[in-house]
Amino acid sequence: MFSLLMGCYASQCIAVAADLKIADYVHEAPRKPSDIARYTQCEARAMQRLMRALAGIGVFHEREDGSFELTVTGELLRSDIPGSLQPIARLIGSELQWPTLGNLSHTVRTGEPAFDHVFGMSMWEYLATNADAHALFHSSMSAFSTAEIRAILGNYDFSSAITVVDVAGGQGNLLAAIVDKYPHVEGILFERPEVTREARDQFVANGLGHRCRAIAGDMFSTIPSGADCYIMKSVLHNWGDERAAQLLRTCRDAMVDRATLLIITRVVRPANEPDLSKFQDLNMLINLNGAERTADEFRELLGSADLQLDEIIATPSPLSILVCTPGGSVR
Repeated sequence: MFSLLMGCYASQCIAVAADLKIADYVHEAPRKPSDIARYTQCEARAMQRLMRALAGIGVFHEREDGSFELTVTGELLRSDIPGSLQPIARLIGSELQWPTLGNLSHTVRTGEPAFDHVFGMSMWEYLATNADAHALFHSSMSAFSTAEIRAILGNYDFSSAITVVDVAGGQGNLLAAIVDKYPHVEGILFERPEVTREARDQFVANGLGHRCRAIAGDMFSTIPSGADCYIMKSVLHNWGDERAAQLLRTCRDAMVDRATLLIITRVVRPANEPDLSKFQDLNMLINLNGAERTADEFRELLGSADLQLDEIIATPSPLSILVCTPGGSVR
């Protein structure tokens, strides 16, 4: 139990190492704590104690001469490698997330997001007014993209699709990857105005401007209709059941009977099984009043929007692909 309780120290130590970019310096060669302290402009003895603690959990390795080197695990904190977890580590330990975790009890007692309680506004409102927090949040969200996109394309065949609409698809990285792999597919990114402007530029820069469009709008009001494939990746978990059901109904209204909706998300494992999604569920609750869901919870939510869950496809990433179709449709 005590080991579990000390987990908060481990995550904060990793976050500090990520914020100071220690892994970027140490990967070149083993370094003494005094050298690392000079590089990061920190106090030498405090740095040695931080590195010693992180070596104890396998992030670094302490050599006999007192220098430290990176482990395979520690490599993931480098900022210059594909799949880096450095932005995510920084976010978890930042002033954006750490105070809300410390107020988990408020959420458990009231059912309300701790974020609103701590900051006096919703997370979306805060990100809209704080440029540094906005940049950190979106860099951490992008950090997963490469591995997740590879997992999605490796486990779902889009060859039967003609038009793919990615609902709230960020800057369109997943959509661009699909269109790039399947030359006959046309893509539509449906996002907020400020996001679509950036996405259009990226589509053009990647040579996909003629097959990828970015349309701005409110996904709770209307979604582009008539496509044969719709995607919602890491979207529904941002919302409680009422708003999630509303979003699904809006999507159902846009779908023709032959269309498919792919919900790409975490699926919470059954009771008593170890699953980080159960902690991610609390993260969504304290920050956004959102939720990660079990397969049965997804079925119920989908049913309320006249949609049915046909298949759950596991991927090597934490995300699964939920293949959904209009209720009662014949496949």
